[in-house]
Amino acid sequence: MTVAIVDYGSGNLHSARKAFERAARESGLSASSITVTADPDVVRAAERIVLPGVGAFADCRAGLAAVDGMVDALVESALGRARPFLGICVGMQLLASRGLEHETVAGLDWIKGDVVPIEPANAELKVPHMGWNTLTARRAHPLLKDLSLGETGLHAYFVHSYHFRANDPAAVIAEVDYGGSLLAMIGRDNIVGTQFHPEKSQSLGLKLLANFLRWSP
Repeated sequence: MTVAIVDYGSGNLHSARKAFERAARESGLSASSITVTADPDVVRAAERIVLPGVGAFADCRAGLAAVDGMVDALVESALGRARPFLGICVGMQLLASRGLEHETVAGLDWIKGDVVPIEPANAELKVPHMGWNTLTARRAHPLLKDLSLGETGLHAYFVHSYHFRANDPAAVIAEVDYGGSLLAMIGRDNIVGTQFHPEKSQSLGLKLLANFLRWSP
């Protein structure tokens, strides 16, 4: 199994690679190659693709566009060949139609919706939303298999000031409560994204990554 973690100048690349290696090792999975790459041809050849991202939506979108041929490779692999795809944090937000962070910037538009500012109903809650929270599943998904969720479940690590507001509620896989429900996980077909950082989410994250490595959409 080959996994390509896309390097476009934004993301916890080292942490993501190490987390995938650990998830594969501890789950007894054979991951022959987990590669951090800026080479579109490597992405095209990979069996699974991971798009991380940290920082501002516009900067990440521009960084991705600046890697010659990378967006085309992602479209060909994820949309054309239906390879399993995981977006993490801003990498997940880039799946949206638009990012509305300071300016309006077009996303990949793979899942309809906008990335908008977090506005907690409780004024005492600070933005960015940063820290550990449990997840509430809104529908079943293979990446959530055997994960303990809900109020007494495992915790995921979040750090973000903007959230994905999906047009279609059916695209929402899981939510987190932070002065109201925020999207924590989204997906359709072979594409899934997490607002939280699985590479930093300890038991929950490792299990989710192992599930991604096993996933055959």
